[in-house]
Amino acid sequence: MLKECAQHGYFRAEVCPVCGQPCRFLMNDRELDHLGRVLTGILRHFPDRYGLTMEPQGWVSLPAIVRAISQRHPAYHWLRVQHLVAIAETDAKGRYEVREDRVRATYGHTVEVELDLPTENIPEHLYFPVTPDEAAIVLEVGLKPSDRKRVHLSKTAEDARAAGQVRTPVPVILEVDTRKARDAGLVIMRAGKTVFLVDQVPAEYLSRLELVEGPATDPLP
Repeated sequence: MLKECAQHGYFRAEVCPVCGQPCRFLMNDRELDHLGRVLTGILRHFPDRYGLTMEPQGWVSLPAIVRAISQRHPAYHWLRVQHLVAIAETDAKGRYEVREDRVRATYGHTVEVELDLPTENIPEHLYFPVTPDEAAIVLEVGLKPSDRKRVHLSKTAEDARAAGQVRTPVPVILEVDTRKARDAGLVIMRAGKTVFLVDQVPAEYLSRLELVEGPATDPLP
């Protein structure tokens, strides 16, 4: 459920996590899930499907998105810019950026964009999941984009493991030495809260993360 507190802004819960008040209702969970998927699709994959124009840096007009969604999905005749801003600002992964009357996805694109994301405060190590069959090949030739325009690195090994389990039950986690890579001129951008983007990672900056076995409750296998 998506709501708005007059004092503390947008939130996804029954009551405001700060003041505990029920506050103003914006949309239910079903609407939130569907509109979130539509917004992500527009900003990452198919703005043209909705007749929208995307700027080179990935920005799309919020009023234009509202009009396009309302026309394609008449059930959302009540949709306003504030609803999309609320979705973006409460996204747990930080997948969106809002600036004035525009919004963009910060990562996950399959369309060509020229992202100008921050390149400072990059952790000394980042992580990437691969299948056991892929591990030896990637360690030899390096990381390159597959279905997306850039390689998506994770902030922690746990984040990488969670991402990798979409493809394989027990992913192999590769560690990226970002200090050496950046010293050599590799540009790494900070996208979402736990996601970093890079055009590619040469093999010399990759190593297999050897995980120490722990109790059954250990977050890593």
